[in-house]
Amino acid sequence: MKTVVAYANGRGGKIIFGVDDKTLEVVGMDTDSIFQTIDGITNAISDSCEPTILPDITLQTVGDKTVIVVEIFPGKMRPYFIKFKGMVSGTYVRSAGTTRPVADYMLKELILEGQNRYYDCEICEGLTISPEDIERLCAEMKATAIRNTLTEGEKLNVKDVTQNVLISWGVLAEKDGAVVPTNAYALLTGQARYKPVIQCAVFKGKDRAYFVDRREFEGPIQKSDGGRFPVCAGEDQPWDADTGHVPAGHVRAASGQCAGNDRKFCGTPVISGAGQHPSGTL
Repeated sequence: MKTVVAYANGRGGKIIFGVDDKTLEVVGMDTDSIFQTIDGITNAISDSCEPTILPDITLQTVGDKTVIVVEIFPGKMRPYFIKFKGMVSGTYVRSAGTTRPVADYMLKELILEGQNRYYDCEICEGLTISPEDIERLCAEMKATAIRNTLTEGEKLNVKDVTQNVLISWGVLAEKDGAVVPTNAYALLTGQARYKPVIQCAVFKGKDRAYFVDRREFEGPIQKSDGGRFPVCAGEDQPWDADTGHVPAGHVRAASGQCAGNDRKFCGTPVISGAGQHPSGTL
C-alpha cells in the first residue's frame, strides 16, 4: 500500500503481480483464482487508502505465464495516505526508485496541490512592498533576461516586465484592493523565510546513477551564480552519455535556458525546509 499511495502522490506507476522480486523472473499467477486475486487487490486498495484510489487492473500474458498489472494514476486529491496510519504517518512518496515517508515540508506541498494551490503563489504573510520595490524587481528581471540571451535578436525581443505581468506570473497577488507579495517574490528578492538553494548537477549516462559534477548556490534566485553554471545540454548540442563530457562551446547557462523538455540537464530551484521546487511561475 505504501507504493500505491506514493504513486498516487506522484506521477503514477505500475505494480506487476507474478514476477519474482529478487530474480525478476516471470512466475505468473494461478489462473484458476486470478479473478478472485484481482478483486482482492481492488478491495484492499479501496479499503486501505484515503482518499479513494481506483486502480486500473489488467491481465497480460508473458510467454505462457499470466501476470496482473495494477496501474495507479497520478491523483488530484492529494495527499493520499494509508488510512489506519493517518495523513502524517501514512503519506508516502517516490524518490530515486524507492518509496519513502513524506517529509513535513513535502506534505504541506501535497496539501496545497490537492487544493490546486502552490507554495510560490501563496501570499507571503508579514512581507510588505512599495511601488519602488515593484519597479526595482521589474527592472532586475528584464536585465536578467537580457543577460541570458544568446543573440542580439533575442535581446531585442525581451519585453518589459510590469506589475501586471508579475501578477499574471504569481509573483504578486491582489488582496483587498492592494498588491501584495507572494512567496515567489520573496524567493526572487532574497526575503524568503526559508533559505532558497539552486541545485545543479551533471550526470554520467542516462540513469542519473553517477554524478559528474554537482553544485549548490544560495541567495536570490535570479542573482545567484547558479544562473551562470553551465550544466544545460540541449538536443542540438553534443553530449557524450558515457563520459558525461560536453565539448567546449556547446554548453548553455542554466538560468533562463532550461525551460522546456528539450534540455537534458538543468539547475532546479528548491526551498530547503519549505517545499519542492517552485511550481508554475519560477
